Amino acid sequence: MRRLLFIVGLLFALTATGTIGIHLLTGKPLLESAYLSIITLTTVGSQDVAGNDPKLMAFVMIYLVCGLGTFTYAGFQIGEVIVDSQFRKILEKRRMEKAIAALDDHFVVCGVGRMGTTICEHLTARGQPFVVIDHSAERLNEIARPREWLFVHGDATDDDVLISAGIKRARALATALPTDADNIYVVLSARMLSSKIQIIARSSDDEAMKKLQRAGASRVVSPFSSGAVKMARFMLNPSIEDFLEVADDSDRDLELAEVQVTPGSPYIGKELSQTDLRELGVMVIGIRRSSGERLLPPPGTAVIQEEDSLFVFGNARAVSRMTSRQE
Repeated sequence: MRRLLFIVGLLFALTATGTIGIHLLTGKPLLESAYLSIITLTTVGSQDVAGNDPKLMAFVMIYLVCGLGTFTYAGFQIGEVIVDSQFRKILEKRRMEKAIAALDDHFVVCGVGRMGTTICEHLTARGQPFVVIDHSAERLNEIARPREWLFVHGDATDDDVLISAGIKRARALATALPTDADNIYVVLSARMLSSKIQIIARSSDDEAMKKLQRAGASRVVSPFSSGAVKMARFMLNPSIEDFLEVADDSDRDLELAEVQVTPGSPYIGKELSQTDLRELGVMVIGIRRSSGERLLPPPGTAVIQEEDSLFVFGNARAVSRMTSRQE
């Protein structure tokens, strides 16, 4: 921007110099002098400014040589700005494509509106890799680029765009597009591209919720109904809600999570009371066996088995440490 302003200023100064020079040498009015300086500088040649005056001829020659040099420099600088800007965009796009291609077991967020932005900020706070998809370049430049989020510019309902975001390698996808129709289409496309991915979709009403579930969504969230339920909880149990939202300065948000017991886990074959989960700051509040059996709440003598799903409650850092032990 500064370079462009400098070029504009240089051209203005050149025109002003020609105007003043012609005015002083010929005595013509400033407006006519400005007109003569511009047509001379642009080599229109509709009028001979110098005539037979040697001084004016010398001034015009110097003026034209300087003008030619200035125009050449200005054209070169403007071309360099355009090429440099395009080159930077190409390099940035390639870097982002490489970064996305290197991701595995990441998250995909469709839509960077208010809900999508909140989801991304939540993932960022927990250090989770993700890719944002949005059709609005303006929104991506305003929200995603300053935060250095990986993003794909395009329509999330397009299979090629989902593939570009690494949908086949992703752990989960959240679609928070403005309309239910778009969200249903994204769910259908994502489910066809990956049968194992977890899909969380936003809906505006119960009818759309049913359609999203039939389309293949693992979970459907209605901001209106969930917000109403939360308001009711605040009314009934305000102290409990305050407790669940407690977070200290270290970003130790309390979190409820499901942890899969994978082969090789150090907890396999141990009773809950024999594990170090309590020392880690994690409380197991439920166990779901691979057979479908549920232990709610589980006794301390419950033995952890391979492929169990442990429902744990604790701060985000402790839950993350426990999850890393399963890998």
